[in-house]
Amino acid sequence: MQAWKDYQQKNKDRFLNELFDLLRISSISARSEFSNEMKKCAGAVKQKFLEAGVDKAEIYETDGHPVVFAEKIIDRTKPTVLVYGHYDVQPPDPLNLWHSGPFEPVIKDGKIYARGACDDKGQFYMHVKAFETMAKTNSLVTNIKFIIEGEEEVGSPNLGKFISSHKDLLKADVILISDTAMISLEHPSIDTGVRGLSYIQVEVTGPNRDLHSGVYGGAVANPITMLAKMIATCHDENNHITIPGFYGDVVECSVAERKMLGEAPFDEEEFKNDLGIKAVWGENGFTTNERTGIRPTLELNGIWGGYTEEGSKTVLPSKAYAKISARLVPNQSSKKITELLIKYFERIAPPGVTVKAEEHHGGEPYMTPIDSKAYRAAEKAIEATFNKKPIPVRGGGSIPICSLFEKELGIKIVFMGFGLDSDNLHSPNEKFDLANFYKGIETIPYFHKYFAEMS
Repeated sequence: MQAWKDYQQKNKDRFLNELFDLLRISSISARSEFSNEMKKCAGAVKQKFLEAGVDKAEIYETDGHPVVFAEKIIDRTKPTVLVYGHYDVQPPDPLNLWHSGPFEPVIKDGKIYARGACDDKGQFYMHVKAFETMAKTNSLVTNIKFIIEGEEEVGSPNLGKFISSHKDLLKADVILISDTAMISLEHPSIDTGVRGLSYIQVEVTGPNRDLHSGVYGGAVANPITMLAKMIATCHDENNHITIPGFYGDVVECSVAERKMLGEAPFDEEEFKNDLGIKAVWGENGFTTNERTGIRPTLELNGIWGGYTEEGSKTVLPSKAYAKISARLVPNQSSKKITELLIKYFERIAPPGVTVKAEEHHGGEPYMTPIDSKAYRAAEKAIEATFNKKPIPVRGGGSIPICSLFEKELGIKIVFMGFGLDSDNLHSPNEKFDLANFYKGIETIPYFHKYFAEMS
């Protein structure tokens, strides 16, 4: 393994500069005005694969943004690992909260700051450079395929169709994903699952136009007030979600698993200090780690209406809006929960307003078996470079395509995330520790080594 270390040490500055090239591309999938940047990024990803030494790299058009596929087949009798990642990123707003340009990567205090640094350009690029390390040192022991999409941040609406029509292309023995986090470099961990997602938008309409709040206030229902009242009914005094049927299919975590999860180190005071909050909040009867892993949640992601610009305007608005998401746990269905949410908001609409609720996107929760060869290979790989066994934990985020991958390809997924929960994913000043980036490149080749030995 010394050849791997020597190669990585010799090329570490180049690896970082190449990542910076990708981070400078504003590949924002949620906004149509960035479609050219999306194509540019897909092209750049393809080029990086070719430079790394794949047999072929191709861009596949979809009804949305392109998919990049690459592969290196050394021996069809050997196991094949399919690596999934995404090159699209979240919108960087609000821009005024960034201490440097979101698409102008900088290093500060040993961390890379840029949109996509961790989610997911930095993490999928670890696999590209780990592959290059093995290819250039003649130490590949598995066939490797890559599928890097451009729509994960908008729910992967076109990836399902691509997978179902390219099953032979994507045929593999396991799927490896680095779009999750670990506790820390001192306490490495592996996510044993991710939560599902249901995302809706609610529109509340009152009068047929904005009104003078002095002339009409007190006589006409204000859509913002009515929307706030509706949202306030979604949780009770125990912070339990009140929507009928919401918990109906939840698989309760066993006492043994809760005990195992409780062994993960967690400092609540440090957690609060990092976030600048005075107290944690959540469903009574569960710890903070349990609330963000094994329990479903309902969150308000955005609310707007009326006049929000500088200065004042005494207006009673015609409309108000909210974006609302639910994180789901095993056995919950995103389709079912979305229907529950939509019907709930339509049903509780107060007199004087009308409500329209519609789905944005969703995805199913996913659990990976910890007794599989692939999970044990990941466990051994992390132990080889961290000198300690990783802690199994539940991830709080969502990767909508996971369950569809397994359904269409018939193979399991293993998560090997090297980011941190504190990396400001989806927030201003997203970051990725240089140490984590390089540790990922160091560790990933061991996964291929051990998976080949176990297969």
